[in-house]
Amino acid sequence: MATHMTSKKIQNRMKRRVALNKGMSGIFLLATSFGVFILGVLFYQILTEGIPYINLEFLTGKLSTNPDRAGIMGAILGTLWLMAVVIPVTIILGVGTAIYNELYAKQGKLQSIIQTNISNLSGVPSIVYGILGMTIFANMLNLGSVVLAGGLTMSLLVLPIVIVSSQEALRAVPGYLSEASIGLGATKWQTIKNIILPAALPGILTGSILALSRAIGETAPLVVLGIPALLLPFPGGLFDRFTVLPMQIYYWTLDASLVGEYQFLASATIIVLLIMLFILNGTAIVIRNKFQRRY
Repeated sequence: MATHMTSKKIQNRMKRRVALNKGMSGIFLLATSFGVFILGVLFYQILTEGIPYINLEFLTGKLSTNPDRAGIMGAILGTLWLMAVVIPVTIILGVGTAIYNELYAKQGKLQSIIQTNISNLSGVPSIVYGILGMTIFANMLNLGSVVLAGGLTMSLLVLPIVIVSSQEALRAVPGYLSEASIGLGATKWQTIKNIILPAALPGILTGSILALSRAIGETAPLVVLGIPALLLPFPGGLFDRFTVLPMQIYYWTLDASLVGEYQFLASATIIVLLIMLFILNGTAIVIRNKFQRRY
């Protein structure tokens, strides 16, 4: 009799768990569908408003106070110059810090505090990095609102993300690979360079490219830094003043309250920015699939 009651309780418990699982799955599916629906509506609106304005003159022209003659070549070049600073600074410092923290630093209380702070920096609002960049690069180093100051500021923003993702990629490398390398007489650096880094490369590059995608789309740090969206000449070096696509979108969105046509220019610029983001994210997927190894 007791065995029968126990079996009945187990069956009831399993039914409740199955029902709860189905209910939660439905809630999650509903939440996901709602988010995808809203995103689809926004995407459709941007495409219908922006595509008619995308042409060669718009892509290669200079900024203008006349919406009919406005172009975004300066913003595109400014974005590329900005990334020319962000990419090497972020990858070199981020991957180097990850290698030191994961493979060289002695584990202890101090190392735990440093690791916790690095992880917490990933959640700091982006405008705080803008204030930091304005204080250090624009004012203390007297760089002003130039490409180098903007690139270093955006590097600070995404550096914690690259460090954390690189550390996770290094941890995912099986320990027996490095043990076998050291057992064959290789030094620690030779093991890192020839065994660990190649194995962790897909994860490192994927995390880095996704972090750089965030840097392309950020606006708040550049607003604080004083990056303009005025009639600037095309940037041609690290010490030239510049603007970027997100800044241009921001200012054209504000101007749309006065001149309605700026709303369509902002939508067209968003499409160009999305294409750049899709290219970066697609590159991350290709790199991950090409260098992925199974151990």
